[in-house]
Amino acid sequence: MAMSKGKRWLVAIGGVLLVLIVLAVGALRFAQQEVKNRLVAALGPLGSAESIDVGLTSIHLTRVLIKAPPGWPAGDPLRADEITLTPDIRDLLARRMHIRSVVVRGFDMAVLRTKDGSINLLPNLREAVNRSDGDTGGVVTPASHEKQVDHIRFEQGNFHFYDMTVGPPPFKVTVSNANASVDNLKLPALSEPTNVSVSGSIKGPAHTGTVSFGGWVKIASRDSQTTSQLRGIDIVMLDPYLLKKAGARAQVTGGTVDLTVESTVRNYRLHAPGTVTVHNLQLADSDNPFDTFLSIPTKAAVAALKAHNGDITLHFVLDGDLRDPKFSVREGLMKRLGAGFAKALGVSVEGVAKGAGETVKGLENALKNLLGQ
Repeated sequence: MAMSKGKRWLVAIGGVLLVLIVLAVGALRFAQQEVKNRLVAALGPLGSAESIDVGLTSIHLTRVLIKAPPGWPAGDPLRADEITLTPDIRDLLARRMHIRSVVVRGFDMAVLRTKDGSINLLPNLREAVNRSDGDTGGVVTPASHEKQVDHIRFEQGNFHFYDMTVGPPPFKVTVSNANASVDNLKLPALSEPTNVSVSGSIKGPAHTGTVSFGGWVKIASRDSQTTSQLRGIDIVMLDPYLLKKAGARAQVTGGTVDLTVESTVRNYRLHAPGTVTVHNLQLADSDNPFDTFLSIPTKAAVAALKAHNGDITLHFVLDGDLRDPKFSVREGLMKRLGAGFAKALGVSVEGVAKGAGETVKGLENALKNLLGQ
């Protein structure tokens, strides 16, 4: 029996739909394999994953390890229990690297601050990603070199900060119970604002405090607007920064620090007002005239702290040109804290030093230089 014209049309349409479905599934499989190949290439010889499972909409990696390159002084750059990536399939089919989201859970990440103050993390990974983009199937377009990540989230992990400006060996601070997010990463230009948020805990010998950082950064130009906060941090954890680097030789036996800094950078010009409060600061008394705390003789500082019940609040403003090699954010902060500490305690620099001989006279001159007098 001959097939009616309507039935023939239905069969034809059904055949076309079947072909389109097969093509769509094939394209999806191709995109999935493309992502997997790029991940394997990005991990390279310095990285590994226990498993890489490619699903319909996401890629799931377990037990991820990125090993340290030669000369890296900060342990393994990254360990993670699991990483989930959700790519934009349409962009991948067009040879554009566009990741909708990356979620990293159960992680340990090393962050290195070098002697020149620059921050390094995940060494060699960016170069590996660029190398993995080198094979574009013979088709090279401007879009094939552009990479975009909409959202990165770190959950339930630890950031290990290694600071080579203090040491050797590098001074290590761990931010535990950490969560972080990074939004709007566009490589390679990095000229648009990238939103960043980090929170976690810092455990000291006697106290556990919290740390948070948030705002936006234009990585290419270094323009930024951020807020940094420390709450209840054991002062011993900040010893290399607030104490030793500021002329403290006194033994600190207790206390916590709260710190807030509102930082803005425009055209390499920094403006950063802030407040630091020291709670229940305790110093071991000393008869040694060379022992100081923030350049104040320890004996005078101990006496003044008793009158303030160990609590001091200082306000400061940091201004400077980040391109000026003579400008140092840390040294600028230390200078203002030293001056503010003496003022807050009501300690007379000249009165402390007067009549104590040449040794203390030299201390007076040092204090005058610190205060810019």
